Amino acid sequence: MARERETDSLTGRETTGHEWDGIKELNTPLPKWWLYVFCATILWSLVYVVLYPAIPWFSGHSKGVLGWSQRVEFSERMAAIRTEQVKFERRILAASLDDIRGDPELLAIALAGGRSAFADNCAPCHGPGGAGRKGFPSLADDAWLWGGTLDAIDRTIQYGIRSTHDETRQSVMPAFGVDGILTREQIDDVAEYVVSLTGRSADPGAAERGKTVFTDQCIACHGEAGEGNLELGAPTLAGRNWLYGGKKSDIVAQVTRPRLGVMPAWTGRLDPATIKMLAVYVHSLGGGQQQAVGKPASP
Repeated sequence: MARERETDSLTGRETTGHEWDGIKELNTPLPKWWLYVFCATILWSLVYVVLYPAIPWFSGHSKGVLGWSQRVEFSERMAAIRTEQVKFERRILAASLDDIRGDPELLAIALAGGRSAFADNCAPCHGPGGAGRKGFPSLADDAWLWGGTLDAIDRTIQYGIRSTHDETRQSVMPAFGVDGILTREQIDDVAEYVVSLTGRSADPGAAERGKTVFTDQCIACHGEAGEGNLELGAPTLAGRNWLYGGKKSDIVAQVTRPRLGVMPAWTGRLDPATIKMLAVYVHSLGGGQQQAVGKPASP
């Protein structure tokens, strides 16, 4: 039996005939455009299932008649990118560090690759951007233990500092206190003298006595005025850059029982092209020095 159509008196719309607690349901169907779009998506999903991988099985999934695979496509894209990378890596390997610095295209590639390698391997110790941490030198200033030229930086990265590599850079500061080379009073005096080298106020009498100790024990490595020695990796004592702190108590502790940092040799861990890019990147951080003229780079 056909339902008698009823029109709502307030809205003028036909009702569905359903009523709850005196509330009548209006007959308001979905817009035609919405229904068309909905049907189109259903049809597209059926086409997609046929063309592309879609339905999971117990031992895999449907392959689709096109045989397309996102994993294969990604692998092909990565292979193409790697092919381009190899071209630049070969150019970087064939070029000298100075040539890389002078070639805008190679320099851009080296800086990008060096930045990535630095973030992965160097930032945990030297800090983001080479800012340094206590016990780990800053690479963004002009204070260098072993020299800041491209060649010097490259060699440090390759062989490390006090590492297990045969070509590593080596320097050892005697434990003047632990080994009984100096008395506690002498260590206190020489620390007072080192404080005076930085322009800070110091006890004149103690500093004068410390100067004698410094002349006898420290000049050979740190220089007469505490200027340091790049050949030996001996830091300057006349500045304000301190690896382990510049307070007098820090200096006393270092003279008594020196802390000697270790940097690993990256040869064998990183490929030669990456090491070159790292050297160029570190040199660009702000403290890089010009190549030495007329003499080899510092060892």
